[in-house]
Amino acid sequence: MKPQPDRVLPLFQQTGAYLTGHFRLSSGLHSSNYLQSALVLAHPAHAEALGRLLQEMLTGPSGIVKDGASIDFVISPALGGLIIGHEVARALGVPFLFTERDAARKMSLRRGFTIKAGQRAIVIEDVITTGGSTLEVIDILRGFGAVPVAAGSIIDRSGGKADLGIPRVALETLNVEAFPADNCPMCRAGEPVTKPGSRPVST
Repeated sequence: MKPQPDRVLPLFQQTGAYLTGHFRLSSGLHSSNYLQSALVLAHPAHAEALGRLLQEMLTGPSGIVKDGASIDFVISPALGGLIIGHEVARALGVPFLFTERDAARKMSLRRGFTIKAGQRAIVIEDVITTGGSTLEVIDILRGFGAVPVAAGSIIDRSGGKADLGIPRVALETLNVEAFPADNCPMCRAGEPVTKPGSRPVST
């Protein structure tokens, strides 16, 4: 199943989730565009539709998970991946787990969730820029002896460059330029920077 931008980006535009300005991303990079997925996923019908599209790209007849083995659960990093990860899990009919950062900002599995060696998982995010959070989840899975089979996101804003070391899909791929904070043309122009995401970024 191919990405369907005619069904994805319009949802971001209609809900005011495609923002322009000067933004500091969760990765620490600066960009003139920001995708606030929470505004799209606030609508249950949109969340369900996007979850089903991702599930089909991952495990459908033309999906990237080819070996026919079952998926035991879906896992996402909090907070951005929570809603879309839950919807993909619902479409697959499997449990949904999530990781979160502790007081030291380390990604960890909490809340009584358990992972068994040999279990097969799909990692879901809302938006991938560098893939850092997803890679942290993959490391956690491997630490438990589980198998990260594939990954998916609503938007890939890396232009397809983010390398997770496992197969991955996105409903839409964008090539949005992002800059290190110390080499940002918007900063040099004196434009105020905002951080619209869910977690703070150290500078």
